[in-house]
Amino acid sequence: MAADRDALITGIGLISCLGEGPAATWAALEAPGGFQPVLDTARFAPFPVHPMVPLEWERQIPRREQRQMEAWQRIGVYAAGLALDAAGVKGNADLLQRTDMIVAAGGGERDYAADEAIMAAMPDATDPGALLNERLQSDLRPTLFLAQLTNLLAGNISLVHGVVGSSRSFMGEEAAGTDAVRTACARITTGQGDLFLVGSSLNAERPDTLLIHAAGGILRQGAFAPVWERQATGGGMVLGSIGCFLVIESRAHAMARGATPIARIASVATDRCRRRPGEATATARRQLAALRPTLEQGNAAVISGASGVAAPTAEEAAFLRELNLPVRSAATAFGHSLEAAFPAALALAALAVAKGRLFAPLEAAEAVMSEPLRRALVTSWGLWRGEAMALVDGV
Repeated sequence: MAADRDALITGIGLISCLGEGPAATWAALEAPGGFQPVLDTARFAPFPVHPMVPLEWERQIPRREQRQMEAWQRIGVYAAGLALDAAGVKGNADLLQRTDMIVAAGGGERDYAADEAIMAAMPDATDPGALLNERLQSDLRPTLFLAQLTNLLAGNISLVHGVVGSSRSFMGEEAAGTDAVRTACARITTGQGDLFLVGSSLNAERPDTLLIHAAGGILRQGAFAPVWERQATGGGMVLGSIGCFLVIESRAHAMARGATPIARIASVATDRCRRRPGEATATARRQLAALRPTLEQGNAAVISGASGVAAPTAEEAAFLRELNLPVRSAATAFGHSLEAAFPAALALAALAVAKGRLFAPLEAAEAVMSEPLRRALVTSWGLWRGEAMALVDGV
């Protein structure tokens, strides 16, 4: 009976610099001659970004609906449509009525013209505070605030694709993405739901997003390097535009409707610490303790969500070396994507487990895995807070 409540991934919607959908993503990872990162080093120099592949938005979003969406919303709505399509849920009113949705995302995009005008006026203002209040009330469109709401992504998915079950929106960088997945799996396990659409999106090609992280001194500048290799030169995060949604459902529900499962999420653990030296490692070890017997059965690998930020990435790398398992960095493949990073890493893990093999190393520090792959450990050490771990295995 317990197996009936297994959380199965039955649909993956993934778009990034590597392409549209799982097949294109896998082909890029396994390209003849070796993996080649897709980068834009000119538009936001000195900060490289992994740009979104060109998309025909109308394939998933009617043109009339696109006008009121910012890019991050279009990316998410598009990826959600792909996931629903892949799971055989899209267009099925009965299933959509029972599909619960959990979305993790950041805020909306800035009105750059208004920002620049305010910043230009501030140095000459007699009372900068009063000027700021006045300009914010007069210069910003009321609809801009609505467009910035995180839960508008969920609302647009509901409007465009007809997902009308319950809806929850999480905000809070990587931890939002990890808790979105954990909540869906927990509700399935406890019988509080059978069918979930879970995911996130990030538009990395935004001056304001780059500015915020550059101000924190955590963005990679200049030449690109893979995640593990860049630690020798100070680390740094390279953002990537990504949309990733997963359809996750109970085994009983999937079997009853004849869905083909891709992989099983056997376990998800999330936590956070204050990031004093060694604390993130201690958290990860506690999370790993329950999974170790399964990993010791062999044929396992790690899909790491390491951001590239120097301190947490170095600590995670040391922890992963203790496991003595082949490792792949999701951020080397298509950039780091904050809230979307964990769902995207889960998608890579599910694809690899379903194919029964780990994709080729993305850099010299990653070992070849010649034996069949049966399970994957997915990690997420947030750039500032939040540690999570999931075990994905076959069905």
